[in-house]
Amino acid sequence: MDIFLSILLLIAGFILITKGADFLVDASASIAIKMGVPQLTLGLTIISFGINLPELFTNLNASFEGRSEIILTNIISGNVYNILLALGIAAVITPISIKSSTKWKEIPIALGSIILVFILANTGFTKDLIVTRLESLILIIGFSLFMWYTIHLTISNTDISDEDVQQSTFFLILSMIVGFAALIIGKRFTAQACVNICEFLNFSESLISLIAIICTSLPILATAATASYKKQFDIVIGCIIGSNIFNLLFVSGLSCVVTPIVFYSKLNIDILILTLSMLFLFAVTFIKKENIINRHAGLVLVSAAVAYTIYLTFRG
Repeated sequence: MDIFLSILLLIAGFILITKGADFLVDASASIAIKMGVPQLTLGLTIISFGINLPELFTNLNASFEGRSEIILTNIISGNVYNILLALGIAAVITPISIKSSTKWKEIPIALGSIILVFILANTGFTKDLIVTRLESLILIIGFSLFMWYTIHLTISNTDISDEDVQQSTFFLILSMIVGFAALIIGKRFTAQACVNICEFLNFSESLISLIAIICTSLPILATAATASYKKQFDIVIGCIIGSNIFNLLFVSGLSCVVTPIVFYSKLNIDILILTLSMLFLFAVTFIKKENIINRHAGLVLVSAAVAYTIYLTFRG
């Protein structure tokens, strides 16, 4: 593809991602008010699942084609960028207020998901570093328990708001669908344009793969940044933590049902970085009594994302 067309595709991708995030956040906030559903629940489920649905199909396709070795690499690296880059930039835009229940429930659940994948990948039921079909059932059961928790959260925490939403429920749902579509298409345009530009500049295959992984996190980044700007903090936290849990438990679990997933021992470093990132969030809420991830913490996360990118570049 001509480099000029690639640049136009890149610009179009960024515009779609930006507008898609805007539509999605506004519609989600209004639906939460209109239906009395906690924003956190929407973030943990519908928003995060909808944004990551293409990744599910991508990884399932990789399983069917026998390329299972890339699945956990993409999922774990993508999750690291969700925390370090997406949440970091969101916190730089506006300090993120976290509910006490999130500190004691949702963050530990996400941390538990990471530990579960680590244990299954490194020990499991075989001598090889492979996540088997039997082990995938454990991941899917874990995701089912998470879904049960979110249903319980919705039932026990119905939000009653005095705000009046003029738009109809149908219009708001349609706006969410448009937002999802714009984010997904925009990410595809952006990723393809970046790959084309990198190939034109003769970048290495490993660097192109790294850029593709970063592009995977762009919809979450845009949604979190937009929600932060609009001070919809539960959507910020919900979509990031929900995405990580969805990817680790459901996407990897379902992909593994098709073909056992190969796990490279070098990914233990990535799992460690992801674990430390979650522990950092947990620690920050203790340092700040108001349970706030401030701009300084956001800058630390963004700096860590840059360092992680440099590490992946040299690791190849």
